[in-house]
Amino acid sequence: MSNSKVSLKKAVLINSSGKYIRILLAIVVNAILSRILSPEEFGIIAIITVFSTFFNTLSDMGFGAAIIQKKDLTQYDINHIYSFTVYISVILMMIFQVLSIPISFFYNDSVYIRLGFLLSLSLLFNTMNMVPNGMLNREKQFIKLAYRTILSYLIPSIIAILAAIIGLSFYSLVLQSILSSFILFIWNRVDYKLKFVIRIDLFSIKKVMNYSSYQFAFNVINYFSRNLDNLLTGKLLGNAELGYYNKAYTLMLYPVNNLTGVVSPVLHPVLADYQSQYELIYKKYMKVVCFLSALACFVTVFCWFNSYELVVLMYGSNWAESVICFEILSFAIFPQMLNSSAGAIFQVLGKTKLLFINGCINTAITVIAIIMGICLGGSIQCLSLGVAIAYILQFFCCYVMLIHAGFGFSFFDFLKAVLPDMVHMVVLFTAAYFWPFEIRNTLMAAGCKTIYLIAVYALLLVVSKRYKLLLDLF
Repeated sequence: MSNSKVSLKKAVLINSSGKYIRILLAIVVNAILSRILSPEEFGIIAIITVFSTFFNTLSDMGFGAAIIQKKDLTQYDINHIYSFTVYISVILMMIFQVLSIPISFFYNDSVYIRLGFLLSLSLLFNTMNMVPNGMLNREKQFIKLAYRTILSYLIPSIIAILAAIIGLSFYSLVLQSILSSFILFIWNRVDYKLKFVIRIDLFSIKKVMNYSSYQFAFNVINYFSRNLDNLLTGKLLGNAELGYYNKAYTLMLYPVNNLTGVVSPVLHPVLADYQSQYELIYKKYMKVVCFLSALACFVTVFCWFNSYELVVLMYGSNWAESVICFEILSFAIFPQMLNSSAGAIFQVLGKTKLLFINGCINTAITVIAIIMGICLGGSIQCLSLGVAIAYILQFFCCYVMLIHAGFGFSFFDFLKAVLPDMVHMVVLFTAAYFWPFEIRNTLMAAGCKTIYLIAVYALLLVVSKRYKLLLDLF
């Protein structure tokens, strides 16, 4: 699978196999851990994870995407880039350990010092994994990526569950993170005999810096827009409220990450071979957009319609306060499923500066929405509403920039391609709103609602003849 020509369809199929097995595992693992650990314990981890995620963002520096895009990199260059990331990993680990002290003061809890020192190990391994992971994508080793994804999640998850059962509380989640990154590190060391050099040739770094610098800047900006809600909620509303909100937000991300997530990771490695052929890239990408749009319109209504059932079945009745948040956040699924694929296309076009500008605009929208939701609304429900509105606005900003400024094509033509699915979504919402039955059994209610919604959507596809387009997409 390391050959240079792998079709987008084949890459998606391979990636989806590993992704969906991991989804099933994640559902089971989260269902078990949510019944062992409390909302407050999840809230504590959510706070420290915000900071560890930021440092992971700093560690990437856009090198992973640059390794995929830059076809002229030699093994000599790769070794020096890898060595550079090793130095960075040690520096970031030590900085994160030191910063865990002021974090503990800010949240008035010394536990964050211990958590910071432990999670710094995960940061160390994740940083050193960056270049080997980029090489796997560059070489289109999608089968290997698929089973790595499964095993690096399964083994740490089993250990985390056992740790939670014996009373290690939120430390079980920290252990899961450390083991996952460590397993990938060992795997990478076996697969890729990358040579560490003490004296780094900065010319190798400069070869990717022009491309990666804007990618890195976008990652940092995007981090703040994605995590400010957790930072402020934990500080102003408390760990328990953060736990409820974080569970709702995580559940909303399931379809976004796990449906779009099987397509987006392979877009850049596959389409990078055609990076100068804009019309061909646009044609292939629009097939992806139409597929995601048709899928997203159903999933959005499905999650809204089954909000109570999904929360209770996934996490248990003690998480019922997350239901309203999840119901509101469901409206953000459609725009997010489409938005999440756009970043890879900016990368393929080599327009990471445009990606950065888009990230700045999106961050401004999100920050305003989050502050208004928390500070003015004063509840996680108002926060959820603000976040949902922000993602809807981001959809229009993102695609005006990608289609018009990136490709040089008409945004309105793009909008026409997804308009039928938006109409279908409105009809599905109407059908769900007038659902006439009240079924007390949670599992049975979810099943009946799902069958009803599928029947309505199938009828819409037949009447509109949209199914013909979907069948021809791939």
